[in-house]
Amino acid sequence: MNEELTKHLNKTLVIRGREIRNRLFLAPMSGLGHIAFRELLESYGGYGLLFSEMCSARAVPQENRHVSPVFSWRDQELDRLVCQLFGSDPDTMARAAMRVEQEGFYGVDLNFGCSVAAICKKNCGAALLRDPKLAAGIVSAVREKISIPLFVKFRTGWKDDPEYAADLSKRFEDAGADALTFHPRVAPDRRSRPPKWEYIGRVKDRVSIPVFGNGNIFDEEDCRMMLEKTNCDGIAIGRIAIARPWIFSMWTEGFSPDQNIFKDVALQMSLLLEKYYNPERAVKRFKKFAIYFAANFRFGHSIYSKLCKGETMPEIRDNIQAVFQTVPEVVERPNMNLFTN
Repeated sequence: MNEELTKHLNKTLVIRGREIRNRLFLAPMSGLGHIAFRELLESYGGYGLLFSEMCSARAVPQENRHVSPVFSWRDQELDRLVCQLFGSDPDTMARAAMRVEQEGFYGVDLNFGCSVAAICKKNCGAALLRDPKLAAGIVSAVREKISIPLFVKFRTGWKDDPEYAADLSKRFEDAGADALTFHPRVAPDRRSRPPKWEYIGRVKDRVSIPVFGNGNIFDEEDCRMMLEKTNCDGIAIGRIAIARPWIFSMWTEGFSPDQNIFKDVALQMSLLLEKYYNPERAVKRFKKFAIYFAANFRFGHSIYSKLCKGETMPEIRDNIQAVFQTVPEVVERPNMNLFTN
């Protein structure tokens, strides 16, 4: 373990009067950062904040947490859980944020980063970066209605222009954002090119609020280098957290996994998905998790195929037992052919 990195990540941080115990976060991820995965991650610990999947601002005011597949949570995680919202109308986003505050979440996160076509066609997510005035108006409208911490997750924009991203960050700060999570890729670029970490430094220099870096953090050295190169206030990790849910505890608490960790995690995930979802949705979400989980192994595509045979969770558990009779060969860095999904 890198002791200096661990020491740095474990520095507390206060955002709008609310303390965070460390500076390593779970980034918001659709279809992955759900209630079942967060409970799995909780069993290892080591994180500062958790971010939910993105929730529709139109739906949130009337959502039933016990029915909704995305707007759901465990009461014991609320003091460190941020709810991410997507939408395009300031008033609608503000009403949704009020519901989030009423439920007791740590904070609200505004999604200005999702570049999936179905979201952008609704003028949501990264599409809002084309209209800085509207994006800032959403931040302002939400800020006016809530007192809990307000985060904004965003990308560089639709062109490779770091100055544009820096200007956006200043607009968001002026509109009332308390912290930013910045993914330094242009919106049309899903993951075909590496993120430009140096742009995070440009954003950090432009604002006085905390900035969290995001994008291609896969090991301790990546984490250390992003902090060193950008001077960002913390790190939001995504895909590697799905592949290795114990990674927060490794980097912040010195946890050392044994060879059974992969089998244990896969079985835990299957049981937790069964706990929270109907059989069809549980299997579907396991298969989405399995893409990232299989990236841990040299022959990841083969392992992914074996894990996902069958259409019921008991069948999938049989697959897990068979795959991990002998621990497959693990790679230090994930198989990027699987991580591009």
